[in-house]
Amino acid sequence: MFESLIGLVAIIALFVIISRQQSRIGLVERELGALRSLVLSGVVPPAAKPSEQAAADKAPADVAPVVATDIVSPAVSEAVTAEAEALTGEAVSGPWAPSDAALKAAEPAEPAAAAKAARQSDVETALGTRWAVWVGGIALALGGLFLIRYTIEAGIFGPGVRLTMAAVLGLVLVAGGEFIRRTGFKVPVQGAAGAYIPAILTAAGAFILFGTVYAAHGIYGFIGPALAFTLLGAIGVATIAAALVHGQALAGIGLIGAMVTPMLVASQAPNPWALFGYLAIVLAATAVIARMRDWTLLMAAAFFGTGVWTILYMTDAPGANLSTILFIDAVTLAVLAFVWLSRRGDEAGPARAFDWPSIVPGLFVAFSALGLSVDPAFIAAGDALPGAVLIAAMVAVALYRPLALPLLYAAGLVTVMIYLGIIPPTSIASDFSGGALGVDGLPVATSNALTLRIGIALGLVFIGAGFWAAHRFAAATRIRAASWAAWGVIVPLVILLALWFTFGNVDRDLVYAAVAALLVVVFAAGSEWIARGEEPPLEGGVAVSFALGGAAIAGLLMLHMAFGSGWTTILLGAAAIVPALATRWRSYPVLGWISVGAVIAVLGRVAFDPTIVGAEFLSTTPVFNWLLPGYGVPALAFGFAAWQLARTTNGRPRLAMEAAAALFALLTLAMLVRHAMHGGVIDTGAMTLAEQAIYTLIAIGAGAILVAIDMRSPSSVLRYGSMAAGVVSVAFIGVRHFVVLNPLFTDESTGQIPVFNLLFLAYLLPAVAAGALALYARDKRPKWYAQMLALVAAVLGFAYATLSVRRLFKGEFIGLWSGLGQLETYTYSALWLVIGVALLTAGVWLKSQALRIASAALISVAVLKVFIFDMSELEGVLRALSFIGLGAVLIGIGLFYQRLLTRAARVKIPVGEQ
Repeated sequence: MFESLIGLVAIIALFVIISRQQSRIGLVERELGALRSLVLSGVVPPAAKPSEQAAADKAPADVAPVVATDIVSPAVSEAVTAEAEALTGEAVSGPWAPSDAALKAAEPAEPAAAAKAARQSDVETALGTRWAVWVGGIALALGGLFLIRYTIEAGIFGPGVRLTMAAVLGLVLVAGGEFIRRTGFKVPVQGAAGAYIPAILTAAGAFILFGTVYAAHGIYGFIGPALAFTLLGAIGVATIAAALVHGQALAGIGLIGAMVTPMLVASQAPNPWALFGYLAIVLAATAVIARMRDWTLLMAAAFFGTGVWTILYMTDAPGANLSTILFIDAVTLAVLAFVWLSRRGDEAGPARAFDWPSIVPGLFVAFSALGLSVDPAFIAAGDALPGAVLIAAMVAVALYRPLALPLLYAAGLVTVMIYLGIIPPTSIASDFSGGALGVDGLPVATSNALTLRIGIALGLVFIGAGFWAAHRFAAATRIRAASWAAWGVIVPLVILLALWFTFGNVDRDLVYAAVAALLVVVFAAGSEWIARGEEPPLEGGVAVSFALGGAAIAGLLMLHMAFGSGWTTILLGAAAIVPALATRWRSYPVLGWISVGAVIAVLGRVAFDPTIVGAEFLSTTPVFNWLLPGYGVPALAFGFAAWQLARTTNGRPRLAMEAAAALFALLTLAMLVRHAMHGGVIDTGAMTLAEQAIYTLIAIGAGAILVAIDMRSPSSVLRYGSMAAGVVSVAFIGVRHFVVLNPLFTDESTGQIPVFNLLFLAYLLPAVAAGALALYARDKRPKWYAQMLALVAAVLGFAYATLSVRRLFKGEFIGLWSGLGQLETYTYSALWLVIGVALLTAGVWLKSQALRIASAALISVAVLKVFIFDMSELEGVLRALSFIGLGAVLIGIGLFYQRLLTRAARVKIPVGEQ
């Protein structure tokens, strides 16, 4: 059925091609006849249209226009015409393309109709050329196989004859393709370059030859595995070589056949050297051809096939031969460096940072190195050192061929994976108290001297190569320079960290601290060397930033390794000064961000251990304990760093340092207060109203300080930070002072002292502080901010006065469940009216609308209380006095407002009109 379908398609395609070719030949004959008549008559052609003149201008320079000024013979005319057609180009319009007369007639046609005709022409051209040729090629290849199958089923010929016939057919197809190519075959139809008949015939012949050799070995056993392996490899390599004249598609077919050959040929005693020797030959031959034609896809496919065979071989770790693995990896790197990337170092230019086919060998060679370094079978055989050698070789190739940059990334990544043990699906579990770090119960790295020496050697390789290459490319290719600088610091730092966890003392280790200090010096010196190679020099680009960032991280590790918890936190905070001071000599943008990194590190430490030195080592002495330097020294250091950055770089890092200084100043006061309020313990115990009041006062005071600093040195951080402190203070007051910790609800002791008690600390002092801040920030902050603080101050004052009255009647404990007396109830009414009048007076004096509104609200509450609550609860003279007092106050307020309005009206009237 399938064979009939192929034959039918081939016959239809052949019929269409012949009919169209006949039409084309007739059209050419008519055009030649017209041209002959024109030459014989001696008529000069009319002037060309602008469009035709433009087309003539674009014609090749060596094609001279033919002007018939004299009568020439028909033979000469035809010869000249043929020569002109040959010189104008190899590919002419297809057999279904419209003629010149048709084109002229179609000029006024609509664009849509022209586009439709072009689409129809393209479909017809594709059907008659590309599709027909490809289907024909597939049919030839399948026909050869079907012929072998038919002779087998029919028993017409013996196996030897059948295979010989198939081989002859394959060779005939290959020879036919070469013959057509050598006879000057050119694609005769525009757009049919994908249907290059010689290449398709050659591919079909190669396909049949592959099948013939495999059948001779795998089905009939006529030839042994060695001869079959050799023949299949030779066919594959020859097909790849033939691609030089037939195109990349044929090379792909040959490469697939060559890579599948070892799988088709089985042997009782497989020889890995024969396998990888064969793969090396195929890889080298493919690289030569791909390099000559610049076929990147073919090169990547060759690297991929070789890498897959290597990994498949390594999966049989106990039986794998280390020498063959190292051999094929070395061949892969050599082919990449000396064949594929030869003479490409200067072709890339600054715009091309790397060669993408080099990603494939980088991936597979790195995977080989990883397997040699972490697989238990290879480790037991002592193959970790060859794995390190492969990593170093990858770095060397990347250094020798700048376009092989992916090898650097692969080598760096696999080194990090080896020394941190983060190979999926393993999981790292740490036990810092025991000083051990493990992967599934096993150490991250094998605890022996070889692992230590390999780590040191690889660290030195990455440092040396990384900084040398970063200096070399700093002026030309910044991305490449940044990549080398990044891996030059990442890999040594990871190796140092892993070796410290595995071999060192996690709590304190001066030896590793000294190594970290040495890295600080090396990275800082390397950054200066890279900066001097920039263009312009000392610009502080990305490569310099990576180097200085590595120096900062090495310094962080040094402090953790050399000092205890308390001193580490203090010194980390103080270390923020160093990069800020460095901006006096170098205006690198990264320096300010390194100071910000110190802030993040200190925040991480205090979040992990708020006691700085551990709860068991924290003294109970108020103020003068580890909390004061642990939080205070970083606050001072961050403030100094902000001050220094404001005079040099003055960018966003300066704003971040200002915010950090303010934050740690607040944390210092808050932690000292909590320490004192809880008897030297800051991580247990519920918060009391007195402690919360101190925090509120600190936040309000911090807001005032930030406003004052912002007025002297304007900063968006200080501006928004001051308002944030005020908003946070108001939120704490509303939630904790009035609801959660209110002694009316908690029945907490307010103290035995009449005035200086808990109410004084929790309500009156915050009211005074909020009012003072509102008054200070009136013209310095938005109007809503000052009004919010003024309103909160009024409410706090009201709460203090009301609770103080209740304390006067109830004593130390003022919980609501103790009830209300008549005299106490009347006192509240009188008090609220007095406070309302006071607020009104203050609002008029201070010209504060918020205070006047608070006054109106409070007096309204007092009115409601008198008419609703006092009328039903009070009796006798107290009820009368309540209403009399309310009336007097309301009349007095009305008289007060009338006088204000009269005075305002007199001010508005001009003096001459009075």
